Amino acid sequence: MAMMRAADVLATWETGLAQAPAGRAVLLHRAARPDLDGDQRALLALPVGEREADLFALRQALFGERMQVRLECGACGADMEFELDAGEFARTLADRGDPLVRIAEDGWEVEFRVPGVADLTAAARDADPRRALLARCLVTAVRDGRPVSADTLPVAVQRRIAEAAQAADPGADVTLTIACPECGEPTRAELDIASYLWTELDAWARDLLLDVHLLATAYGWSEPEILALSPLRRRYYLELCADV
Repeated sequence: MAMMRAADVLATWETGLAQAPAGRAVLLHRAARPDLDGDQRALLALPVGEREADLFALRQALFGERMQVRLECGACGADMEFELDAGEFARTLADRGDPLVRIAEDGWEVEFRVPGVADLTAAARDADPRRALLARCLVTAVRDGRPVSADTLPVAVQRRIAEAAQAADPGADVTLTIACPECGEPTRAELDIASYLWTELDAWARDLLLDVHLLATAYGWSEPEILALSPLRRRYYLELCADV
């Protein structure tokens, strides 16, 4: 992944301020995949696990590998703080299976496409999300050699489809299980990398704008001139300002 310029990251943050969480996730994914040249349809068609891997890779590129995570123990309420490796998550989640799931069950032969972000978003708006998701992602369904519709699939076959899809795209649901150092009980929590990354980006952008304000006041430089400086040089000039 190519390193983003500070000005580009700041522009991404500014655009995301007016977005809901789902829109921010798409915005961050677009920043993580410049190879798709802003093609939102292509982004939304990617499997969810691929998006998560891309966002972990973006997080690593912007802020490094180490991720500080805080979690409350579900049993005793103690605060737990630990580190995760964004690079390791990016590499692990990038190792995906075939996006087309094929199963055979009691005379049924089914081919099912691993859901993308657009599929989950559309299905969530339906009165029956599971049925809607199945209808969107079913490629073919054959019973004893004859094509059939998604509505005719029995519960056992639907369960097999769900299990196979999860196995093919494990990164779609990143869930942590952490043992509490106080009571020893495990706590499960979903890691929402899009939300985590946005929180970090928001704090970084606000700190950067403060740096721009201080340097512009001290030296009369423009925002583009300040953002063109490396982080090390900006920090050095800020230290010089503090010594005056």
